[in-house]
Amino acid sequence: DLMSFGIHRLWKRTLRRRCRGIDGIVVDLAGGTGDVARLLAGESRLTIVCDPSLAMMTEGRRTGDRHIHWLGGEAEALPFADGSVDLLTVSFGLRNATRLGAALAEIRRVLKPGGRFACLEFSRPHWWLAPFYDLYSWLVIPRLGAAVARAPVAYQYLVESIRRFPDQRAFAALIEQTGFAGVRWENVSFGIACLHFAERPLES
Repeated sequence: DLMSFGIHRLWKRTLRRRCRGIDGIVVDLAGGTGDVARLLAGESRLTIVCDPSLAMMTEGRRTGDRHIHWLGGEAEALPFADGSVDLLTVSFGLRNATRLGAALAEIRRVLKPGGRFACLEFSRPHWWLAPFYDLYSWLVIPRLGAAVARAPVAYQYLVESIRRFPDQRAFAALIEQTGFAGVRWENVSFGIACLHFAERPLES
């Protein structure tokens, strides 16, 4: 909240709006404590948080939301059957995947033909914003981590992982190379973050 001035909540609500009308089995990958899953959950959806961190999911379960289920698992080896998921979302999680290509292949595998994929991730801001964003990232974010969370190393990693992750065009190309159809993206906050969308082809 401090790092993004709370704007990340608006990004996640935009993700929810873009996923309207998709019912059935919904998986929020790297869902942590379930903040995105709670936005997505509803009577017409079976919403599952899938995350490798059991501690984070334990914290999330304290809300007692009966519409959300919890399952341990990693992006490169998802614990779901082939073609079993209607919608898979992931927010700020894929840049932590050890093998990004393998994670995308697993997401495609578990989606039903016609199933949808939506990813919210930090990306590259517009050219005019990039110099200011870089200064903020390198100088402010690690200091916030040190002052508030007592974890400057973790927040330094955050900044470095954002820089290593493919930009909008390169990530979209990687999604398409994995065999997805309808690949597109939507910048939020002038490209500081980006929503990527795709679907598993009907004939696959």
